[in-house]
Amino acid sequence: MTKILLPTLILGSLFFASCTSDEDNNPITVDPVDVNAPATYTFERDGSSTVSFDGQTTRILMATEILSKFTDFDNSTEVSIQNMFAHVEGANDFSNADLNASNKNVRSKVAASQDYFSTNATGSAQIKTTFDGFISSQINEVFPNRNTVAEPGVAGQIADGTKTRYVNTKGLEYNQAFAKGLLGALMTDQVLNNYLSEAVLDEADNRETNNNDVPEVNANFTTMEHKWDEAYGYVYGLSANAATPNVTIGEDDKFLNEYIGRVNEDADFNTIAKDIFEAFKLGRAAIVANNYEVRDAQAEIIRAKISEVIAIRGIYYLQQAKAKIEDGNQTEAFHALSEAYGFVYSLQFTRKPTTNSPYLSGTEVNNLTSQLLNDGANGFWTLTPATIDAVSESIAAKFSFTVVQAASLD
Repeated sequence: MTKILLPTLILGSLFFASCTSDEDNNPITVDPVDVNAPATYTFERDGSSTVSFDGQTTRILMATEILSKFTDFDNSTEVSIQNMFAHVEGANDFSNADLNASNKNVRSKVAASQDYFSTNATGSAQIKTTFDGFISSQINEVFPNRNTVAEPGVAGQIADGTKTRYVNTKGLEYNQAFAKGLLGALMTDQVLNNYLSEAVLDEADNRETNNNDVPEVNANFTTMEHKWDEAYGYVYGLSANAATPNVTIGEDDKFLNEYIGRVNEDADFNTIAKDIFEAFKLGRAAIVANNYEVRDAQAEIIRAKISEVIAIRGIYYLQQAKAKIEDGNQTEAFHALSEAYGFVYSLQFTRKPTTNSPYLSGTEVNNLTSQLLNDGANGFWTLTPATIDAVSESIAAKFSFTVVQAASLD
């Protein structure tokens, strides 16, 4: 089969180095000789698109509806949410008939990457159990107290400006822990440690079939092309236009897409959305060109940048909460702290470039989340600014930006 011709090319910015200065955090650099990135994420063979990531779009939609059920007090049960989480093909779990007909589910892909969990079934099971626990605890602890004003040691509702939040006995919102934790355990883990893994991209005869333009049966893409696109789908699967997703970055879902957009609004990190997108494009073009060195270099950039998004946003929410506590608004800090908790939890799914390791291990993450929930007898009710700063600095120390840079949009 004839090698495809790429669309109109961008020749000026084909490779993006990491903005970090720490040598350990820098992706590998290679000269992208003979690889030209198209202007948009558009790739074709014989006049038809080769880009496909339907499964990723489906799981993002599933995760979105699952999350909405955490505060559907009149209709949700533990069984109904767990059934959505571990959906079985044909079960009437969702409001969307296409999701009900799907053989996909969210739970099976949590902590399921090739590089981190193929030889760590115990760790994978423990993480899945954590998410099961967020669901059961919301139903069994928070739901019965939906009309109770929360206080230290008592789950219930708190006022946060004009909004009502629902927290456990320590002030944690389980829905936020679930959402931001899933951003790491599903989306980040699958992108960085599964679909961009050399073990997945180069599995079996993937290089041979890609070199010879042999598509999968009843498809228009090679297996390698499809694996790369599946990584892309976990970031841009709900984009208004997946070929030019940065036009609406931050608006398309409540997971990675949203927070890449939010971080990109910070003047200190305002090229991060472009860096991630351009690396995805150039890496995909490198697959078409059979240049696997350039492909792998782009994977390292994506790993570094998405990892930074999680760390930056975690620190941002911690510092937002600290400001509220210092202003005397302890309970108004709980929402930001709950979001921060999920982002800190997600740090164990990040990936330090050129390594097979996260920026923070599971043990380090558990230590940080424990500091947040056990600073005194009552969790967030007794959490101090000093502890928030200590956790923030522990995260920033693993990267090459400061707490101050991550804490504001200036």
